Amino acid sequence: MKKIEYYQKKLYDGKLLQKEELMELSEEPLEPLCEAADEIRRHFCGDVFDLCAVISAKGGRCTEDCAFCPQSGISKAIDTIPEFPLLGTEDLVRDAKEKERKGIMAYGIVASGRVISGHEAKQLAKSLVKLRKETNLRLCASLGLLDRQKLERLRDAGLQMVHNNLESSERHFRSICTTHTYEEKRTVIRAAKNAGLSVCSGALFGIGESMEDRIELALNERSLGVTSVPVNMLDPAPGTPLEHSAPLGVDDMRRIVAVFRFALPAAFIRLAAGREYLEDQGRSCFLSGANAAISGDFLTTMGISIETDGNMLREIGYRV
Repeated sequence: MKKIEYYQKKLYDGKLLQKEELMELSEEPLEPLCEAADEIRRHFCGDVFDLCAVISAKGGRCTEDCAFCPQSGISKAIDTIPEFPLLGTEDLVRDAKEKERKGIMAYGIVASGRVISGHEAKQLAKSLVKLRKETNLRLCASLGLLDRQKLERLRDAGLQMVHNNLESSERHFRSICTTHTYEEKRTVIRAAKNAGLSVCSGALFGIGESMEDRIELALNERSLGVTSVPVNMLDPAPGTPLEHSAPLGVDDMRRIVAVFRFALPAAFIRLAAGREYLEDQGRSCFLSGANAAISGDFLTTMGISIETDGNMLREIGYRV
């Protein structure tokens, strides 16, 4: 307990915790660790909660070999995944307005594939212009390994944030993907920031990583200046190399969230995919340092409704 209080005070004094300190914290008793993490969240972030939603704007087989993804080129279940081209402007605007009406603050446009083409970027730019005019949503997109030219075109059309998950530590990433590198992901993040865009980048847990991998990932995000960090839990999709992985439980996720709050005291730590499989739908994680979430359905799985999330978060005491 004294160790938790010591590191908590260190953060309040304006210092950041390093890898060895976070490794020590990760072994502390769960309940006091989570209570302290929630106090840190209130200290640095208050009771503001950031609720976003995503839309699968382009679906189908991807050239990449990410071991966790049912849309991966190596997935045996790829034929069961709907394949469709990039959605048009009217479809995106209609969906965005509906989600804004339900209380969503940010809207993420997600496309399957290594990177969208130049033609798709041009098409999406037109959609972004209309989304900016007709909604008050923060516009985010997950479009693969974008270069500076595409980033600037989309920024000029109204894009405000780019999503690109690092997924794990650099060491562990090599065991789950071989068709692109960690450094390529970092390059996209740096390019987005240089173009004046915010960045959302996080991780997937339950893919065979260690606590050390998790902490290294958090520190990598911190070094890149990431302000929104999604915390995803593996959904072992049939047909993928990780289909027989054991899902993480509530206490696993609470500990991860709490350690991430100590590592990233002022960030939005965002519960994302997989939380619908937790028996409390993530409620205890929102009392352990998490202060953001992706609500509604995900790309290839069902999620928790926006209305359900809103009610739960207001009960806890968040402002949404």
